[in-house]
Amino acid sequence: MPPHQRVWNFNPGPAALPLEVLERINADWFNHRGSGMNVMEMSHRGKDYEAIHNQAVARVRQLLGVGEEYHVLFIQGGASLQFAMVPLNFLSEGRTADYLLQGDWSKKAIKEAKAIGKVNLAWEDPEGTYNHLPRRGDIKLTSGAAYFHYTSNETIRGTEFFEPPLQEGPPIVCDMSSDIFSHRLDGRQYALIYAGAQKNLGPSGVTLVVVADSFLKQARDGLPTMLSYRTYAGENSLYNTPPTFGIYVMSLVLDWIAMNGGLEGMEKRNRAKAELLYGAMDNSGDFYRGTVWKEYRSWMNVCFRMPSEGLEEEFLKEAKPKGFIGLKGHRSVGGIRVSLYNAVPVEAVGELVAFMKEFQSRKG
Repeated sequence: MPPHQRVWNFNPGPAALPLEVLERINADWFNHRGSGMNVMEMSHRGKDYEAIHNQAVARVRQLLGVGEEYHVLFIQGGASLQFAMVPLNFLSEGRTADYLLQGDWSKKAIKEAKAIGKVNLAWEDPEGTYNHLPRRGDIKLTSGAAYFHYTSNETIRGTEFFEPPLQEGPPIVCDMSSDIFSHRLDGRQYALIYAGAQKNLGPSGVTLVVVADSFLKQARDGLPTMLSYRTYAGENSLYNTPPTFGIYVMSLVLDWIAMNGGLEGMEKRNRAKAELLYGAMDNSGDFYRGTVWKEYRSWMNVCFRMPSEGLEEEFLKEAKPKGFIGLKGHRSVGGIRVSLYNAVPVEAVGELVAFMKEFQSRKG
């Protein structure tokens, strides 16, 4: 069992937070840095909160390698709201947006975009299995497209892009909700990035949006105030009361990433976890069978099946009292899913692998 009598948390989101961050929150709970208040009690217009807010903005820019030519925004509504906000702002009448249809989350993004404007499916899996991703030559772009949208990591199916699937073409918009800051990343390749915080950045309730000023200038006028990116950019995300506590936790998580080697450190950590778990699967003689092509395997969400659903149920039943939580696959696909976000330590994966081998020795 992990320290503090905590479980090994493999939940897909809301997900594990670094223990060091939780300890920091606990230490400052009643009196944040001598303010005499919890962060949740602070005015979002006050200097105490302003310092937290601006530190989070600065950390995001540092990790992405971008400057003030990019706006760092904190918005509510999760990635699901971003599915609509992106086309509302950038898919003007008479233009087309290119989308990759890679799985369940990209499908939802496409549905929202189609309600607003014209969408071209630049690629889709003809069989609908979503167990692989397109090669660059398979992507069919629209001439003069408003933007190109893809999802870097599909949490349900377990596929991942580690770099943009395009080298040139329309402005790139990416849903990075489940793998942001998990490996080295050049933010300058993107026109807009969005990510719900509840997987790699902090608690649910706050969504990070990073948008290039050059792209923002192309946004449509006349939108409802709270659906316009310009509102957030013009007011440093303080037009209305933002999710202050979520932004505070995010700032601590970003500090934790920076102090643990930055994106290079996270990449080393996450590669080690993925290699450990996939290695155990590949050496199991097909007892633990991965569901996606090896070249497209996600480091964040490892999905596999076992010889029968009955064995999967036994596996989950035995795992819980041993402290392994959140291993059930998404309800739409079943099986087992192990989410390995930044805060999940290598030790947790090592103990899970030992359990997997022991379970196979009895049931295989």
